[in-house]
Amino acid sequence: MVSVRSVVDRVGPTLLYAVGVPEESPAVGDVVIAEPGNTLAAGDLVLGVAITETADAAELVKLSASKGAAAVLLKPPLAAKPSVKRAAKAADIALIEVRSAASWAQLVWLLRTVLDALADESDALEDGGGPGSGDLFRLADAVASVVDAPVTIEDTNSRVLAYSARQDLTDSARVSTIMGRRIPDDVLARFRSRGVFRELSRGRQTIFVPAQRDGTLPRLIVPIRMGGELLGSMWAVVAGPVSDERAAAFADAAPVVALHLLRRRAHTDSQRRVSAELLRAVLEGKASPRKAIAELDLSEEPHRVVVIEVSGGDGRDDEGLRLALLERISQGVGRRPVATELGGVLYAVVPDGDGWGELRAALEALPSSRRGGTPRAAAGSACEIGDLATSRAQADEALGLLRAKLVPGRVVAFDEAWTALSLHRGATAASTAKVAELGPLGLLRAHDEAHDSGYVDTLYQWLRYPGDPRAAAKELRIHPNTLRYRMRRLLDLVPLDLDDPDVRLALLTQLVSLRWS
Repeated sequence: MVSVRSVVDRVGPTLLYAVGVPEESPAVGDVVIAEPGNTLAAGDLVLGVAITETADAAELVKLSASKGAAAVLLKPPLAAKPSVKRAAKAADIALIEVRSAASWAQLVWLLRTVLDALADESDALEDGGGPGSGDLFRLADAVASVVDAPVTIEDTNSRVLAYSARQDLTDSARVSTIMGRRIPDDVLARFRSRGVFRELSRGRQTIFVPAQRDGTLPRLIVPIRMGGELLGSMWAVVAGPVSDERAAAFADAAPVVALHLLRRRAHTDSQRRVSAELLRAVLEGKASPRKAIAELDLSEEPHRVVVIEVSGGDGRDDEGLRLALLERISQGVGRRPVATELGGVLYAVVPDGDGWGELRAALEALPSSRRGGTPRAAAGSACEIGDLATSRAQADEALGLLRAKLVPGRVVAFDEAWTALSLHRGATAASTAKVAELGPLGLLRAHDEAHDSGYVDTLYQWLRYPGDPRAAAKELRIHPNTLRYRMRRLLDLVPLDLDDPDVRLALLTQLVSLRWS
């Protein structure tokens, strides 16, 4: 069964927005344009191409529902009109808004392609390019024949999604691009210096780049856009300047490629959402290990959960860097990682050993956010897939130490921080039991508050470094003689038998509860 929701998800938010979809709706069968002479049938997606008035839109909704149609598609502002929404809700039919910049003709083609793909899941993964990647390679061949030059189709990050035949007629830069599946950094820098990517973002129809001194042949470049969004670009290696007719034919192919890219991205996004939901269930201990291994492509070796927090220097969440991190991790930082977002932070599951080592190195190399904040990351201990919820809890606890600056650095593993964790857990328990309120410690704290004498810190460091006043003084950033003077004064204020090991242990427990809880 092809549902309205699956069609909307597959086409993607660039073109469609579900204003309302009933819990139960007919299976989608065909795409029909609402105009005189066209008969509506059960399961139709009804396109209100010529509808411009609110009253007509509401009538179309009622008529479509009476014929058993699955959904009515309207452009703004009609789909958001209260009377139209009420009519759709009363008739129990889906109401979909088509983005204003979308072409109806392109949408009809895309919807029918999506319906075919959903009805027949023969869109197998070819060459790692996702559903329809074979079609994209065939489309690259077709475009190459139009422009009479070898072509690559690339995404907005200059990754090669498909390429045509005849690449033997190109240059070394193109060969390196195809071999590495993206434009090499040095070649990218040369094109960037010529303003190519600036022109792409501005929406130029075609961009011609002359031959370069290093032997790089001329390029004819066309941006791929849909609904005002840049989806990628097509690059043709040409012998020299191209005629206006040939350049126009090359540009005319861009809308068709855009539809393929939208379809490909929608499928990828849908797959990623399913994986993210399963991973969340795994992290919460609500999914079976067997299902996680099968559907998330995890191996049976021990894995770690890594939690990554990104916040600005002003304390606000840095969403841009967080989403970029999620994208980067999902595409292969570390060995076969899977990642999701939960509670405003990122969680990644990586194999222990090389997988965790590679991810850790990448996280430690991350720059600070644009507002001065620093990404922090903590890993739980390595465990079996069925115990990932435990590893997640450990990662969260270790992240808490980083937030409180109780451990140095910005990346930590749970099993490395056992001393800090022991002190923190003990301090938390002691704080709950109010141990710091017992004995004479309260007098020292009150004296510090009144006179800023630093006696509590002095006593803490003296107990931490028994018999080593120089080390204790160094922690306090004072002279050892100053440390000895303070100790004499605080013992005059509060008589303590520091020769008694139980007294020292009790005091240290109290002081740890104050500093670590």
